[in-house]
Amino acid sequence: MFSFLKKQPPHTKRSGAGAVLSYTQVGRATWTPKRYDALADVSYAKNVIAYRCMKEIAQSAATVDVLLFQGDRELVTHPVLSLLNRPNPSQGRVTFLEMVFSQLLLAGNAYIEAVENDNGLPQELWALRPDRMQVVAGRYGLPVGYEYSAAGQTKRWAADDVSGRSLILHLKQYNPLNDWYGQSAVETASYAIDQFNAASVWNQALLQNGCRPSGALVVEGKEEGGLLTDEQYTRLKEQLEENYTGAMQAGRPLLLEGGLKWVDMMLSPKDMDFMNIKHTAAREIALAFGYPPMLLGIPGDNTYANQKEARLALWEQTIIPLLRQVLDSMSHWLSPYFGEELRLTFDEDSISALNAKREMLWTRINAATFLSDAEKRIAVGYEQGQK
Repeated sequence: MFSFLKKQPPHTKRSGAGAVLSYTQVGRATWTPKRYDALADVSYAKNVIAYRCMKEIAQSAATVDVLLFQGDRELVTHPVLSLLNRPNPSQGRVTFLEMVFSQLLLAGNAYIEAVENDNGLPQELWALRPDRMQVVAGRYGLPVGYEYSAAGQTKRWAADDVSGRSLILHLKQYNPLNDWYGQSAVETASYAIDQFNAASVWNQALLQNGCRPSGALVVEGKEEGGLLTDEQYTRLKEQLEENYTGAMQAGRPLLLEGGLKWVDMMLSPKDMDFMNIKHTAAREIALAFGYPPMLLGIPGDNTYANQKEARLALWEQTIIPLLRQVLDSMSHWLSPYFGEELRLTFDEDSISALNAKREMLWTRINAATFLSDAEKRIAVGYEQGQK
């Protein structure tokens, strides 16, 4: 076992609340609060707004060029860069990172497994499904392990309950009600997602019935007390379902026998307001993910003056913070393997959405006549002598 996984000396300081936090759960796996498969089904698989938000945020973050620094010096070649560029035999950097970002957005948790080579260095990185992983609580407020269950088998990885070091990196969003698992944007937007999905189902059912909710068949005859016999009722119901239900049957004339009268039940303007319901739900879903609704083309949302401002806000308020969170955690996780302080970051110049902001900065700095050329270079992020 590596040195960073060993127990620290007894005098190491620990959180005073950690022992209280773990008191009733030491050594036991704690389960994810909500079912990942259910959240994935109603949002990523069936909700076009949630899918679009998660897909674009994850893809955009994954395509940004990653840089590696040791102190102030950029490293052009390093095993960490090679590892990120080819995390495992079946994935490249973009595909791997998109999966990590997507899981973090969808579940509020993402887990990365490091597979070591014979020299004890990480050789492969794998993103593991969050719903199959459980955190094993430790006595000092940190996990003592992680358990991954699939196909009737369970794999366990140890974690140091003092330093937190493990072959598993647990990324999580802040959760005010759970000490071990993160909270996803899908949970926050769950009501809006359900409303949007319900409105879509209702609209589909409405279209399949010729844009009419239904009608009433009224028995006008006095025979049998104005009621149909069981046989008549069953036969009439079967005929209606077979010949007059569905989009292909819309507009067909209804043939009625004596004593039956069709009474329309038309939709009121209020009942037809499902589009406004969907637009409202869509805005709430987008806001939960930090995605400007204007970019989704939702009518009535003009928070930003133009598309460029909205896209800039998406990058600065959502994508870049998410990217920094993941890269900072990976830097802290991977550095001990190589015995040096490494810092993973990203190349802002490769982000086209930030071009307008950079141009404004350069124009403003260039107009500052009280600054020398060297000071202007430093002000826009270039060191002296850097080309």
